[in-house]
Amino acid sequence: MPSRTIALGEREISRVGLGTNRLTDTEENRDFLREAVASGLSFIDTAHLYTDGASESTIGAALSPFPDDVVVATKGAYHPGGGTEGLRAELAQSFERLRTETIDLYYLHRVDPDISIDEWMRALKEYLDDGRIAHVGLSEVSVEQIEHAREVVPISAVQNEYGLSERKHEEVIDHCEAEGIVFVPFFPLRGDKPALGEIAERHDATTDQIKTAWLLHRSPAMAPIPGTLSIEHLRENLAALEIELSEAELEALS
Repeated sequence: MPSRTIALGEREISRVGLGTNRLTDTEENRDFLREAVASGLSFIDTAHLYTDGASESTIGAALSPFPDDVVVATKGAYHPGGGTEGLRAELAQSFERLRTETIDLYYLHRVDPDISIDEWMRALKEYLDDGRIAHVGLSEVSVEQIEHAREVVPISAVQNEYGLSERKHEEVIDHCEAEGIVFVPFFPLRGDKPALGEIAERHDATTDQIKTAWLLHRSPAMAPIPGTLSIEHLRENLAALEIELSEAELEALS
């Protein structure tokens, strides 16, 4: 049975988190977040650009001050051209929206090819050294980029696209596992396999639960963040932590 939790530095978080790229600031969604945390959710992923900032604002309004056992991750500098000054401006907005003095995990959302990765990392290191960011992450990067960044700051998490239908980052996953870096697949539920329905029926589970369980079996470094606005679906996602797939099932899905 795969572990239910994973270490992010000194913190232990659930290996199934919540993606919030569709979260808007409504009372219903604030209630959803509170109920999700009460149901055992301990890892929430957002970004400066999600729903034009409403995702961060909703999380801040619903949960700040954040419980000690909940990690909220956000990201900045998705669009090229803003440089490190643009990153700092986005960070200032993220602190305000999330209503926090410290961001648990902050990802560089995309690496601008016109700016060296060490320049980005030097900017984030200032916040890390000041205690404003607890952990630094990267998104959509190669092993080479991870190692380049680690020359400047410790990298605690990497968020790349990965799932049944997108497998280009196998080498990155193995590297993260070897180096103690959390690998957070985005779009984790995309894709299908002929055996998926049969396996789900065998486990009395949904196909999304089987996809999540397959990811958890793929590597102990894996912490998927399926998105939902439904508390029932959120609980189903967390329940995937209890599913143990056989070697034959894993082979059929892989």
